[in-house]
Amino acid sequence: MSSELNTVGDVAVITLKNPPVNALSYPMRKAVMSELAAALKDERIKAIVLIGQGKGFCGGADIHEFDTPEAGLEPTAWTVIDALEQSAKPVIAAIHGICMGGGFELALGCHYRVAAKGTQFAFPEVKLGILPGAGGTQRLPRAIGVENALNMIVSGTPVVAEMLAAIPKQTLIDALSNGIDTLLDDAIVLATRMIAVTPPKIRDLPCEQANAAAYFQFARNMTVPGLVAGNAVKYCIQCVEAAATQSFQDGMKVEHELFMRLLASSEFRALKHVFLAEKMAGKVEGISRDTPQREIRRVGVVGGGLMGTGIAMNFLNAGIPVTLLEVSQEALDRGVKTIAGNYASQLKKGKLDQAKLDARMALLTPALSYDALADADLAIEAVFETLAIKETVFKALDAVMKPGAILASNTSTLDLNKIAGFTRRPQDVVGLHFFSPANIMKLLEVVQGDQTADDVMATVMALAGKIRKTAVVSGVCDGFIGNRMIEELLRQAGFLIDEGASPHQIDKAMEKFGMAMGPFRVADMAGNDISWAIRQRRAVERPDLRYSEIGNRLYESGRHGVKTGGGWYDYLPGRRDPQPSLIMEEIIRAHRDAIGIRPRKIDDQEIVQRLVYALVNEGARILEEGIASRASDIDMVYILGYGFPAWKGGPMHYANEQGLSKVARTMQSFAQNPYADPAFWQPAPAIERLADHYDTF
Repeated sequence: MSSELNTVGDVAVITLKNPPVNALSYPMRKAVMSELAAALKDERIKAIVLIGQGKGFCGGADIHEFDTPEAGLEPTAWTVIDALEQSAKPVIAAIHGICMGGGFELALGCHYRVAAKGTQFAFPEVKLGILPGAGGTQRLPRAIGVENALNMIVSGTPVVAEMLAAIPKQTLIDALSNGIDTLLDDAIVLATRMIAVTPPKIRDLPCEQANAAAYFQFARNMTVPGLVAGNAVKYCIQCVEAAATQSFQDGMKVEHELFMRLLASSEFRALKHVFLAEKMAGKVEGISRDTPQREIRRVGVVGGGLMGTGIAMNFLNAGIPVTLLEVSQEALDRGVKTIAGNYASQLKKGKLDQAKLDARMALLTPALSYDALADADLAIEAVFETLAIKETVFKALDAVMKPGAILASNTSTLDLNKIAGFTRRPQDVVGLHFFSPANIMKLLEVVQGDQTADDVMATVMALAGKIRKTAVVSGVCDGFIGNRMIEELLRQAGFLIDEGASPHQIDKAMEKFGMAMGPFRVADMAGNDISWAIRQRRAVERPDLRYSEIGNRLYESGRHGVKTGGGWYDYLPGRRDPQPSLIMEEIIRAHRDAIGIRPRKIDDQEIVQRLVYALVNEGARILEEGIASRASDIDMVYILGYGFPAWKGGPMHYANEQGLSKVARTMQSFAQNPYADPAFWQPAPAIERLADHYDTF
């Protein structure tokens, strides 16, 4: 974790060494300053090249340092960048791989920049609820123009070096290199050429924007409705506006003030939590990094419906051959057509070219016999959610698949241990619960059965990364992490309707809170017949679990959701946007009359607290039972799988922010409501224990 100084003729080469991304940690900053001072002192040195070791130039600040004393220790990033910029000897940044965040700001502080083709430049800070805080909002507009800079800063999206170099009048990329093999040589050539030239500073360049006031107001109007990170986007615009309308020094003051304000915000704490939680999710309790993995060269998918075809596409996209199995030619043709149609849509939108489409479809093998799965290394069933059908599938897979193959179930609620018991190899059985649409949703719930082998877990967790999923491990219980918790939210949502709220009010309250979609809109899209079937199973398995009867009234009226043109809302033919329903209002009124409840006025705060705290209480029980290893895993499930707002950190982090003692008191107040299932609202022991000590999950 340092830098290294070497010389090539009269050029000093300072190499950043802090794997994996050369983050600007305190030791790194100290080392760079030391090597820079040595190079400046040495009269034989005429120019300096700054380059990164490994796969990239610099990935930016070390996020692990943000809450530690090292974050503010000198030399800070501001000090390092200023020292590079003020150097009397030309400093050339030789950039490859990634140049992001503080690393991008480091490069902007250098006098010249040589970038390898394909290098990705980005300011991803907005995705953490903050902004580039070491001069990025002031220097980048001067280097590539205000509009280009603002687009990069507020989106956080990487832009490749070739695109940046093509911007008219840009001063960011001085030369493009063909690759890492020639990068250092090209940088030294440029350094040698610039020895006699007074080093230019980006900070001295003009920064102007025609009709600035109107332009920045337009930018605010365009971006504010889509904010997902508190004030970060708004403050980014304010900083770039300062760059275009004030001196560099005054703009830096604006940037620093707003950066520090965001650094102390709940949005940053939440998004930092999410960033670290996603990294932690891949670590499985009790399984070491060096656990052997099984080779996955071919995958079988049983079931060619929407879920099965979506699952298959994940592997095709990763270049892994897939055998798609169905029970009839008609169903198989329909499945293949669905996959081809999805790829054709991507082709039309420019997200895929014809060569890639053809290559992916060539990896797909349709099949009508289980024998076609004999050479598969992994088979995933995606059939109807009943135990009897799963039994048939797994007995067939067990009979044909080779020794060492992994048998996976996409079940979202059923007992994986029972499913594993249908085979003679329970150690090879694992749950891979994809979320719909499976080819788009990033979450993968990996269900670890009682006998699932360690190498099976290691294999599927690594495979999740190859198909670009974030895997979260769950133990075996009804509904695992996500669906077990959402059921409690939905039960409370039903009770709220009993008591006086409308589906529309509940959905709007949750969407205003930040959820991607309210629970009743989700139910209509998923199908109210599915939730009805789950309640029928619950009535047998858990007769003590109480539900509002309003969902059954809905089902009995034939209102199954979007697919039937009516559910909690009405839907016009060919459209999925919900419309208010007079029919539903009458069903709810008759239901309240039948159960003898006079509706009361319920405010949005109670709606949000009852639904979110229902997730928290059940999540705490899941933690106590060991179904989830970490509270942060639960947060990842809800952010990636259920649309919980990332800038609130997930339900468990949100409860921490509210204060668990306050959460416990609120739950106890809900327990006084006879219609809200008082037994459920007894705070989980983990909440009471933590609240007593003012602790957090």
